[in-house]
Amino acid sequence: MAITAALVKELRDRTGAGMMECKKALVETNGDIDAAIDAMRKSGLAKADKKSGRVAAEGVIGIQISDGGKQGVMVEINSETDFVSKGDDFKGFVTAVMQCASQDGVQDIEGLQAAAMDNGDSVDNNRQALVAKIGENIQVRRMAKIGGDNLVISYLHGDRIGVMVELKGGDEALGKDIAMHVAASRPVCVNAEDVPAEVLEKEKEIFIAQARESGKPDNIIEKMIEGRMRKYLSEITLLGQPFVKEPDLTVEKLLASKGAEVVSFVRMEVGEGIEKKTENFADEVMAQVKG
Repeated sequence: MAITAALVKELRDRTGAGMMECKKALVETNGDIDAAIDAMRKSGLAKADKKSGRVAAEGVIGIQISDGGKQGVMVEINSETDFVSKGDDFKGFVTAVMQCASQDGVQDIEGLQAAAMDNGDSVDNNRQALVAKIGENIQVRRMAKIGGDNLVISYLHGDRIGVMVELKGGDEALGKDIAMHVAASRPVCVNAEDVPAEVLEKEKEIFIAQARESGKPDNIIEKMIEGRMRKYLSEITLLGQPFVKEPDLTVEKLLASKGAEVVSFVRMEVGEGIEKKTENFADEVMAQVKG
């Protein structure tokens, strides 16, 4: 069967793949477009699998607020390079994934990856197809949902830092201020009661070891540790931190003055926790010269 330009165009429109790849697939399947699509999908899955081990620490944070401002969802989607994350294909994928993430039945990252997109295929299968098309590892890494009866306010710093705050009382302007504060100050949790016991124990062990090196008596060391723990808790809890816009005022006092309460918050930053490969161009050149 003759492989016409119209047939190649149809396959390109349906798969988003390059012209030469489409023509090759059609030749191999004797012009059977459905068979060509199946072959390209299998090839795409193989390519995606090969790239899955490559570090994807760039990307974007997406946020969507719904239900009259009472429900919020945030997703981190990663790529290997900043260049790809700014491309139309990647942006279109992010938009489609956010629509899936906002569905009532999708509550975690596993559910999101299995959710069906508009083309009827899962988010993860569409991700693999995008990997095959653009040649970079793409990962739908994290998802968080908050909301209920209270107001959910979001803040995006560019597309690399995202925050959602569930606020009881107060107004949107206060919520936006708190969300910006969370973006800048990186609190671990809302208050001291929410700090995981293992985190407290680890810090306490460090403080004890440091205090004992001072050679002071045990009763003095105990007071030193108590003081350091109080300071530590004020640094990592939202309520204990000085408000970024007015450092003489803690966030706790700001909220009290407005008759408001932060029920919960979520903060995500692109690539946090991912070990990135560092490359030294000068060392690379010297190694080639010596080789």
